[in-house]
Amino acid sequence: MPQIRRLVAEAEGDEFSRKPSAGSRRDMVDSPEAATEGRKGALRKKLIVALLLVAVVGGAAYWFLLRPTPVLAPEPGEVVALEPIQVNLADGPYLRVAIALQATLDVEEEVDGSRAFDAAIEVFSRLPVDEVVETKSRDILKSELKEVILELNEGELMDIYSTEFVTQ
Repeated sequence: MPQIRRLVAEAEGDEFSRKPSAGSRRDMVDSPEAATEGRKGALRKKLIVALLLVAVVGGAAYWFLLRPTPVLAPEPGEVVALEPIQVNLADGPYLRVAIALQATLDVEEEVDGSRAFDAAIEVFSRLPVDEVVETKSRDILKSELKEVILELNEGELMDIYSTEFVTQ
């Protein structure tokens, strides 16, 4: 019956016979495709909101739980000056060297200088006097000694200082 009415209306030129425009409200409400598109649009919005929420929660979790904490430089503590020692060099003369150890603030008891003396003997005893006297090589040897001592006393010391360096 509805088809007959429509045919009659078209023949008479009735307003019901006109087709609605492509974007009209009546077309969107009545067509099943429009309803499906409306559901898809709502689903997309929900999906976007869900993804944004997951990203925000993930970022917050990283920030508060997994973020690496910055390593703080140790605070300087007491400087312990060690007595000078004489080290025999490779070709006969000797080297008189004295060092001071810069402890960190975390160290509760006095730093033991025996490891520093042992490291000084190891670094300097194998060298000829010519290599110890030259400024460039002396600086390299001091940095090598510093590296060895700091490695032996990891966490206890933050620096060493040469207070005496004499060859004879």
